[in-house]
Amino acid sequence: MKGNIFYAQSGGVTPVINATAFGLIEQFFKNKKYFGKFYAGKNGILGALNEDLIDISSEKKSELKLLKQTPGGAFGSCRLKLKDYIKSGRQFQRIYEVFKAHNIRYFFYNGGGDSQDTTNKISKFFKTKDYPITCIGLPKTIDNDLPITYCCPGYGSVAKYIATSTLEASLDVRSMSQTSTKVFILEVMGRHAGWLAASAGIIKTKADDPPHIILFPEIEFKQADFLNKVKDVINKYGYCVIVASEGIKSKNKFISDSGLRDSFGHAQLGGVAPVLSNMITSKLNLKVHWAVSDYLQRSARHIGSKVDVEQAYMLGKSGIDYALKNISDVMLTIKKVPDKDKFRWRVSHVSLDKVANLERMLPKNFIKTNGYEITKSCRSYITDLTQGEDYPSYLSGFPRYANLSCKIIKKKLKKFDL
Repeated sequence: MKGNIFYAQSGGVTPVINATAFGLIEQFFKNKKYFGKFYAGKNGILGALNEDLIDISSEKKSELKLLKQTPGGAFGSCRLKLKDYIKSGRQFQRIYEVFKAHNIRYFFYNGGGDSQDTTNKISKFFKTKDYPITCIGLPKTIDNDLPITYCCPGYGSVAKYIATSTLEASLDVRSMSQTSTKVFILEVMGRHAGWLAASAGIIKTKADDPPHIILFPEIEFKQADFLNKVKDVINKYGYCVIVASEGIKSKNKFISDSGLRDSFGHAQLGGVAPVLSNMITSKLNLKVHWAVSDYLQRSARHIGSKVDVEQAYMLGKSGIDYALKNISDVMLTIKKVPDKDKFRWRVSHVSLDKVANLERMLPKNFIKTNGYEITKSCRSYITDLTQGEDYPSYLSGFPRYANLSCKIIKKKLKKFDL
């Protein structure tokens, strides 16, 4: 009997995670004779635990094709960190029972570092069972903080959105700065790694260009130095544009830490922009406007990077190719191909053990010695990933995105209490 596929999306979504799903699905249909059914998990790994399986063959082909241009997680995502199967194997046993009941022999998990940890744990657990499966991690994260891979699908499109938004907002504040707002702050995601904050810097080609200040989580935030920098910029140019990572720290503490934790155990961040705004207003008596890119950046598919879309799509497509070669226990990666004239890349892979739960910070040589700007090498790296446009098709003036039915197949097992 041909083995079935289980694919699921995990963690925060991106503008191109569904492009990876489409690449996987399209290549599955082209190689249907080697596989059984293709199941997508409803809400990530919860789909396996709850036996919420979506049979892709029940979806309209016309809607599936739209996945490549659709943001968000088409099948639902989740943040759920599985426990160590040696200490607490209950969840893993449930996944084993669901996979066995539905003859699932291929597991593809589309996510970041924590998600690769889940893939790695499931792979190791199944090796203790007389039920071999192929486990392949598909990378995705707008934070661009996965190690080994040259870049992460999702980052290029979000970088393009942040840079464009910074440019457009700066034109507004510059226009009004004589009699109104002097400072604009854009807060972007990035808990420990400043890749997203750095992306705004690619629009700066000369000294007076915005952003004038970038706050990286890799650089300790020093209030006095920061305020002096703001004053200096205002005196020179009449206005100041700041891009701040949500994860900036002062004395090893997040300045926007709410005290809450998400299901992965991470500090719940957000709100660094109003903290900085209050600081500038109270200390410098300047009018400040701020914005938080938040979910807007994660789903900004309307301004997607062509390079990013193609990388996401090819990683999905390659997932099936790897499965057909019986390659397992790996995460697929992007590898840069040396070329003096243009940016070239190919799909490669790395052992799951080498990427699970690991983060890649912004390199020191990507941040100028003043701590507030990016270097030429950083600009070159990011610019390569934001190249090209891949606009979605439009209907009645709005992007046409996929609308899947996501019907759950009939369950075979009893309900599982998480």
